Amino acid sequence: MKKIIYVILFLPLVLSGQINESDSLKVKANLSITGFWQGGNVETVIFRAKSDFSFKPLKNLVFKTQNSYVYQEFGKEKADEDILSLNFLYLNPDRKIYPLVLGFVSTNFRREIDLRYLVGGGVTFKILDEKAHWLKFSLTSEYEHTHFEKTDFNRSEYDGSKSINTLRGTIWINGRYEVFKNKLILSHESYYQPSLEEGNNYRWQADFGLEVPVWKFLNFKINYLHVFESIVQESQAQDDRYLTLGFTIKNY
Repeated sequence: MKKIIYVILFLPLVLSGQINESDSLKVKANLSITGFWQGGNVETVIFRAKSDFSFKPLKNLVFKTQNSYVYQEFGKEKADEDILSLNFLYLNPDRKIYPLVLGFVSTNFRREIDLRYLVGGGVTFKILDEKAHWLKFSLTSEYEHTHFEKTDFNRSEYDGSKSINTLRGTIWINGRYEVFKNKLILSHESYYQPSLEEGNNYRWQADFGLEVPVWKFLNFKINYLHVFESIVQESQAQDDRYLTLGFTIKNY
């Protein structure tokens, strides 16, 4: 009879939150770390880290950066190693309508993306702006360059080229709400990002959070993330879904 050793170590330490750039605090910071390890007949290692930092160098200027790293290994073979850096510069974010400049850089091992970068700008509209509740809507436009490792895509018209360049327009919707006298916190951060040049080239993401305050700087959190890309390598799935449990730790 084959002896099976099965060990799971799960580290639900999620120190992340949705930062509101309109707040008056000069510095805000979050850090998230999650991990999973399984040993025995099937060996699995998953590590995720995410940082969220906001800085107000001038009275009417706010810089915000979100950076994440993902590593996954199955049977001692690497399955994922991804880096994502989202950077925003806001001017007069205390107003109802204010401009922003953005720059993104990312890599994705499983989707075989060597490098992707976007640069652009746009405007944000405040729909709801209260201390306990806020809702924002943004419109931006970006230039994107994506370089792939292979040239065989799920849509044949892109075959033969390792790089795809396009102009995009993006619709962003972000919100956070405290209900039942701050006993429950709901948040969402979503976008739809079509190409302005090719109708079949688009992506979207929906990120939902549910938090229960435990202490002033500590919340228990459930998070669901769904990501979709229309242009992927042949035989790859177009969407990814993640459900995570952990905690939110913040300095504000």
